[in-house]
Amino acid sequence: MSLKQQTLTGLTWSVVDNFSNLGIQFVVGIILARLLSPREFGLVGMIAVFISVSLLFIDSGFSQSLIRKKECNHADYSTVFYFNLVASLALYVVLFFLAGPISLFFNEPKLTDIIRVVGIGLIIGSLSIIQRTILVKKIDFKLQTKISVVSSGVSGVVAIYLALAGFGVWSLVWKTIAANLLTTALLWAWNRWHPVMLFDYQAFKEHFRFGYKLLLSNLINTIYQNAYYLLIGKYFSAVQLGFYVKAEEFSNLPSSNITNVIQRVSYPVLSQLQDQPQKLKNGFQKIIKSTMFISFVLMMGLAAAAKPLVITLIGQKWETSVTYLQLLCFSAMLYPLHALNLNVLNVMGRSDLALKIEIIKKTLIIPIVLGTMLLGIKAMLIGMIFISFAAFFLNAYYSGRLINYGIKEQVSDILPSFLTGAAVGSLVFLEAGLVKSSYPVILAVQTASGALLTILISESFRYGPYLEMKSLINDKLKRR
Repeated sequence: MSLKQQTLTGLTWSVVDNFSNLGIQFVVGIILARLLSPREFGLVGMIAVFISVSLLFIDSGFSQSLIRKKECNHADYSTVFYFNLVASLALYVVLFFLAGPISLFFNEPKLTDIIRVVGIGLIIGSLSIIQRTILVKKIDFKLQTKISVVSSGVSGVVAIYLALAGFGVWSLVWKTIAANLLTTALLWAWNRWHPVMLFDYQAFKEHFRFGYKLLLSNLINTIYQNAYYLLIGKYFSAVQLGFYVKAEEFSNLPSSNITNVIQRVSYPVLSQLQDQPQKLKNGFQKIIKSTMFISFVLMMGLAAAAKPLVITLIGQKWETSVTYLQLLCFSAMLYPLHALNLNVLNVMGRSDLALKIEIIKKTLIIPIVLGTMLLGIKAMLIGMIFISFAAFFLNAYYSGRLINYGIKEQVSDILPSFLTGAAVGSLVFLEAGLVKSSYPVILAVQTASGALLTILISESFRYGPYLEMKSLINDKLKRR
């Protein structure tokens, strides 16, 4: 199979994976939001940063190193597997003893037991890292799709049952454990890779040299992204954090899923072009144009339809989340662009630059976060928008120098998509005030008109990324 065919097949299954998974989690999330209170979502949100940081240390950038390496053997995979397992056990012990102090920090006694149970998922998840890495390296997302759909569906049913039975926040905790357990079990059953009794110190050093800089840069970024959970949970309340968590879930539906789909397919594909500069640039350019077209349209449309969407799907009690969601959409719409530019640095083996960028960005960001915190949650989210745009210019500056695709050229390529998204978002927002009906009807009108306007603008101006995606879809349908 050619690289282009591999890319298209991988992209297709990655889209199916993310959006089928998304659909299941979306439905489950709506049901749980109606059964549980904002406070219960806030409690789980309080420990997000500790779990996210632990996951980074368990992986330590080694999976990215394995994907980037053109030829990996049993020594590579087995060495990293044993490191992942030992790291997860060590970090669980650390979390177990830190659970008490963390609960005291937030003044929430329930967190002690929650952290100790959720932490078990770290050990379970560590067993699946190499299995998943091997599939990503082979650009095989078909099997991952089957596994994620099963694990999301079953864990969602478990959570809903527990919520109905009155387990409260524990329904969210056991949902996480069930998903980790099922994913790991199915990867081992269906992928059929098994480690050998071998730990190669030279292989460890090779992957550590690349991975530790990636770990540090991801660590800085993850702490920043989850700092809002810490600050809102500590200085506001679990209820306000619950509103923020739910708003972020909605904003992540398009932004994070687009990012995940494109990033995990583009990284192994672009890694195969690392020695062909012009092909690498051309491939990267096409990916950026198509990705940002989707991101701008969806995120601006989501911001415009936020109120009818939230109230229709999860009820009036979550209305406070609407403003949070609208502000988050404007910062999150650039997430795919951040990830793709950082991907280039890793593809070119410059994890040192990725670390340097994160240090510079967070040094500039800390004063903004602390300053806006004093003005309230909305001010913090407005600050996030400025941070997101500033981060793009920094990421694009360094990646552009490596592949001769700088800020000016990137902005020129994505500007038509931005204008299309702005036009669609403006129309959808105006309709919220013009259509006098119930929220479900308003949402339906906004969705239909937004999709229609996107197609009309793209067809009228013969916009390249839209036409290319249309052609790919038509080809797939013809083959079927």
